Amino acid sequence: MANTTSGTTTFDKTFAIDEIIEESYERLGMQGVSGNQLRSARRSLNIMFQEWGNRGLHYWEVGNSSFTLVDGQAVYTAFRATSDGTSDTTAIYGVDDILEAVYRNASSVDTSLTKIDRSTYQGIANKGAEGTPSQYFVQRLIDRVTLTLYLTPGSSQAGHFVNFYFVKRIQDVGDYTNATDVPYRFVPCMASGLAYYLSQKFKPELTQQMKLLYEDELQRALQEDGSPSSSYITPKAYYPNV
Repeated sequence: MANTTSGTTTFDKTFAIDEIIEESYERLGMQGVSGNQLRSARRSLNIMFQEWGNRGLHYWEVGNSSFTLVDGQAVYTAFRATSDGTSDTTAIYGVDDILEAVYRNASSVDTSLTKIDRSTYQGIANKGAEGTPSQYFVQRLIDRVTLTLYLTPGSSQAGHFVNFYFVKRIQDVGDYTNATDVPYRFVPCMASGLAYYLSQKFKPELTQQMKLLYEDELQRALQEDGSPSSSYITPKAYYPNV
């Protein structure tokens, strides 16, 4: 009788934090860890997830949300951290950066907004001018992210929306029984990355070896991340004597 397959594809979600820690320590030749070593590993895993935020865009952490426009209000705020337990249902949490935005009118028709930098926004003479927004400026602060619109919404735009895509922070590790907030493609580099971080504290003689393995696996995961689309390159016509 032929063997059957498991019929499941949930390994990444049944792979709890304590198992990731155990796997990483085993790669360093350490078994039966407990106490401070477990706490140290959980702290290192949280730090590694924060470092992943510097590795470019992670497509599983792209979210979508909207601000409701207010008459005369140009600046709108989202928060980097999760909800503090208050009853404010209008607040947007977990935002690390805003990627793109559109102005959405009462008929749900979208108009693209242009993202500008600080210098361009600073050069606008009349920042309080009211009308339909066409540009936005993003500030990434320690505890929040702000989106500043130009033009400032007026009474005709109040109640309409700015709909935007944003980068979310990777969720904290939390309890040892939790699953991680990463897709299955990143499980191998998560284990090798944690082994690399732990080697710096417990097995420094293996640090260089663990770093090479980690960077190799992380690079493959980053290359596979996302949903590629077709690209078309056409030459630009140039007639210097016309």
